[in-house]
Amino acid sequence: MKDINQSEITKALETEKPGKLLFQYATPAIIGNLINSFYHIIDSVFIGHGVGPYAIAGLGLTFPIMNLTIAFGTLVGMGAATRVSIYMGQKNIAMAEKILGNALTLTFLISFVFTAGMLYFLDDVLWLFGGSENTIPYARDFMQIILLGNILNTLSYSFNNIMRSSGYPGKAIYTMVIGAVANVILAPVFIFVLKMGIRGAAIATVISMSISAVWVISHFFGKNSLLKFKKNTFRLQANIVKPILSIGVSPFLMNLAACLVVIFMNISLKEYGGDLAIGAYGGIVNRLNLLIIMIIVGLNQGMQPIAGFNFGAQQYDRVKEVLKVTIKIATIVTTIGFLAAQFIPELLVGAFTSDESLIEISKTGLRLSTLAFVLIGFQIVTANFFQSIGMVSKSIFLSLSRQFLFLIPLVFILPHFFGLNGVWYAMAGADFLSFIVTACLLYIQMKNFNSKNYK
Repeated sequence: MKDINQSEITKALETEKPGKLLFQYATPAIIGNLINSFYHIIDSVFIGHGVGPYAIAGLGLTFPIMNLTIAFGTLVGMGAATRVSIYMGQKNIAMAEKILGNALTLTFLISFVFTAGMLYFLDDVLWLFGGSENTIPYARDFMQIILLGNILNTLSYSFNNIMRSSGYPGKAIYTMVIGAVANVILAPVFIFVLKMGIRGAAIATVISMSISAVWVISHFFGKNSLLKFKKNTFRLQANIVKPILSIGVSPFLMNLAACLVVIFMNISLKEYGGDLAIGAYGGIVNRLNLLIIMIIVGLNQGMQPIAGFNFGAQQYDRVKEVLKVTIKIATIVTTIGFLAAQFIPELLVGAFTSDESLIEISKTGLRLSTLAFVLIGFQIVTANFFQSIGMVSKSIFLSLSRQFLFLIPLVFILPHFFGLNGVWYAMAGADFLSFIVTACLLYIQMKNFNSKNYK
C-alpha cells in the first residue's frame, strides 16, 4: 500500500469516507498482526512437535511475561501514537516530533529496568505463574534469551504504532512482515537442524526482533518521513511524558491485567488439570484466540488515527461513523472465530501437538472459552475508541472490567462447581458481562456526541 505526503494525509483524514480510511489504515495493520500471530503459532507448532508437550506447557508459563513486554511497549507506543495523531490533526508537527523523541528515551529506560528485574527474579516469577519441575526448565531456557532481546521487541512494537499514526500504514506492515518471515525461516533451522530445542526458538525470535527494530527506527531517520528524530527532542519533558503515559496507561493496564489473569488462570488450571492444562491454555487455546483478537487489534490500530484526528478537529460525525464501521467488522470477525472454535476445534488444536491428552484438554478449552466470543470484538473496539479520543479513565475502566471485575472472580468461583471446565466457562462469562458494561458506557457517549453543545 502506497504511503502519501503530509498534505494528502491531512486532507484524507478530514474528508475521505471513514470506511475507506479504515480500510486503508487497518488492512496493513491486520496483515502485519496476523503474520505476527502466525509466527508465534508456528513457534508453538515447532516446539510441540520438535520438543514435546511439556515444552508447550513451559511456553504457556512464559505467556504472562510476554504480555508484560507488550504492556510496556503499548504504554509508550500507543500513548505516543495517540498524541501524535491528535497533534497532526491540529497541524502541530513540531510537537509531534518532540513526542517522538521523548518516546524513544522512555522506551530505552523502561525496557532496561524491566529486563534487569525480570532476569534477576525469573525462577521465582515462573514458580508464581504456576510452574513445576516439569515445565520451568523449558520456560527458563526460553525467557532468558527473549528477555535479553526485550528492548528490540519493545522498540519495534512501540514505534510501529507511531509510524502508522503518522501516516505510513503501508510501510508499517513491513515491520511485522520482516520479523515474521525471518522467524518462520529461522525457527525450524535452530530447533530441528541445529537441535537447540526451545532455546533455538528463542534465538530465532530475538534475531527476528532485531531486524524489525532496525527497520522501524531507521524510518524516523529517513528523509522521506513526515516525523523525524531530532537532536533536541530526546531529553524527557514532563509536559510531554505525562500525556503519553496517561493515555498509554490504558492499554498498559489492559495487558498488565491480562498478565495477572493468566497467573490466576494458571494457578487454577494447575490445580484442576495439571501441567498439560497450562500448556493447553497458554500454548494452544490462547494463541488461537489471539489470532482472532489480533485482527481486532489491527482494526483498532487503523481506527485510532482516524478517530483521534477527527476528534481533535471536532468532526464528531466522522468519529461516530468510523467507530460504527469498526464495530461491525470486528463482530463479523469474532463470529467467524466462534464458529471455527465450535465446529472444528480438534483440527485447530491438532496442528500444535500429536499428544492425545493435550489435544483433548485443548479441544474442550477452545470450545468452552469461546462461547461468548461473538461479543468480544465490540468490547475491545469500544475500549480502544475511548483511548483514541483521549478519554483515558473510561478506556482504563473498560480495559480492566473484564479482567478484574469479572474474569478473576469467576476463575475462582466456577471451578468449584464445574472443575476444569469452570476455568474455561469463566472466560466466556467475563466476555458476556463486560459486553453489557461496555454497551452502557458507549450509549452514554453517543448521546453526548449527539448533543448540540458537545465540544
